[in-house]
Formats: sequence, C-alpha cells, structure tokens
Amino acid sequence: MAGDVDVVVVGSYVQDHAWLTDRFPETGETRRALGFNTGPGGKGFNQAVACLRQGVPTMFIGAIGDDHLGTIARRFGEEEKLPCRWQVRKDVPTSASSIVVDRTGSNLIVVNLAANEHLDADFVRAQSSAFENAKMLLLQLENNLDATAAALELGTRHRLTRILNPAPVHPELDAVLLSQCDLITPNETEFALLLERIAGERVAAATLVERPNSELHALARTLGVATVVVTLGAEGCFVSHDEHSSRRGDAKPFYRVLAEKVNAVDSTGAGDAFSGTLVAAMLRLERQPFIDAVMHANRAAAMSTEIVGTAPAMPTFDAVRARFG
Repeated sequence: MAGDVDVVVVGSYVQDHAWLTDRFPETGETRRALGFNTGPGGKGFNQAVACLRQGVPTMFIGAIGDDHLGTIARRFGEEEKLPCRWQVRKDVPTSASSIVVDRTGSNLIVVNLAANEHLDADFVRAQSSAFENAKMLLLQLENNLDATAAALELGTRHRLTRILNPAPVHPELDAVLLSQCDLITPNETEFALLLERIAGERVAAATLVERPNSELHALARTLGVATVVVTLGAEGCFVSHDEHSSRRGDAKPFYRVLAEKVNAVDSTGAGDAFSGTLVAAMLRLERQPFIDAVMHANRAAAMSTEIVGTAPAMPTFDAVRARFG
C-alpha cells in the first residue's frame, strides 16, 4: 500500500547485458568473452532495490515497453517484493544496455534509454498517493526532465527529503531544478560537469580526489544544494554541508570517508548501491550523525562490486553489518 512506503524512487529501468573479459577490446578488435550475464538494472531500479534490501519500504515508479524485457522487469519487481507503478509504453521498447567488464572490475557501458525517456509527467503526477506518507524521494537523470520535475513538485508538496543522483548529467539540467534538491550524490565526472554547468567553474574530474578537502568544500558550496556527497570510487567519498544548515547531525561541515577494501570483480552499479543505501540508512540511522549513514552506504557500495550484475548485487542491511560491524 502507498501509505506503507517510506521512500519513493522515480527513475529508470534497464535490462543489462554484461560481458566479462580479461581486457577491453581495442577499436576493430574482436575478443572472446570469459562470461555473460543478463539481469535487471537501470539507475532508478538499482537504487530502489538497494533501498528495499536495507529493510526500508520502497516504491519504484518508471516506464517500460510492452515487450519481453518489460515482462522480465515486472517479474523481478514481484519476486523482489518491490511495489512498482509501471507506465507500459506501446510506442517504445524497454531500455537495454551493453556492459563490458574487464579483469580489474572496470566497465564500459552503452545504453539505449528507450521507454525511460518517455515517462509521462502526467503519469508521475497521477501517483501522488505514493508520496503522501513517504519521507524520502530519490531521483536520477536517465528519464526525461519533465517527469523528473513533476516528481520534484510532488516531493516538495508533500515535504519529502529530495535526493538526486545526477547521473548521467542531463544536457538541459539547470540551477532551478538542482535548487529543489536537498541532497545530491554525483561522482567525480558528474561533479565536474555540474560545476561547469551551474557555477561556470571548469575543473578536471581526474584532479578532484587529490584536492584538499577545503577546496572541494568551496566548490561544492557553489552548487546551491544543502548537502553534496561526491563519490570517488575506490577512494571513498567526500561530504559537504551548507554551514548555515544543521549539517544533518554531523560535527564537521565537510570531510572524507575512505572506501572499504574488498575483492572487486564488477564496479557496475556501485554508485547506485551507494545512493540507494544512503537514503535507506538516513532513515534507519536517523538519530545518528549523517556520517554513519555515509559509512554504511560506502560499505554497501563496496560489497556490491564483489558480485557480477547491478540490481541483483545489492547487499542487505544485515549482510553489511555482518561484514563490517
């Protein structure tokens, strides 16, 4: 029931097709794959599964095609016991991706967003009942912006905490939409793109991890969002709070959290594991400082890299606690 939902995720579903290889092929080269895997994915769906597996009631809202891959999406949602409100499109197919993963766990991805780019804003608005008693709204940018804006309108009306994982950075994203978010979770590349787009600041993404915390904090403060969490892959993440806010219970306005050491085999979906788990942990650990939720999300993201795949690789709350205490 909608009244039992704490987190609403409006986002994308993608059917992932992943090939494992010792190294990425060069241009024009054909390489034998060491393995193949297909399964449910998409930033929105991954994050909804990650949140649900942390023991937090979650609902997913998204678009699929009226086709075989759409049937797979609905079946996985049912098996996962994830309430979903699907807009089934007859004019466009379900989204699909091609992922190549090398022996280091790095990946190359090509995706056709298909139905995700046709999620009707009116369909989103019609799901208002799902927002009424929820606490958090989680969004990404694999959908058309008018649908995302409609979700933000509902989140604002019902006073939800609005979290945006700005991935991938949409070419039409502007400061107005970003200002409606309470918290964002970009990676280094997305953070650099946002700085250029919103603040007119050109920064090389590759240099961010080496910059002093005070400099990263100053850059984050130019985006106009109360809390910015920049994920740094194997280097962990960086947190920046507006100094005029409550800092979500943190003692410091900015800090880093180091990554956990794991045996990574596939980094695909690690950012989704982080964002989905972070939202859940903010609720499960709401009486604790924000840094505790960040540390828990960091650990879940690390664990997700030890399994091939995206949505199926999301760990449970108990598994994270059992692993790291």
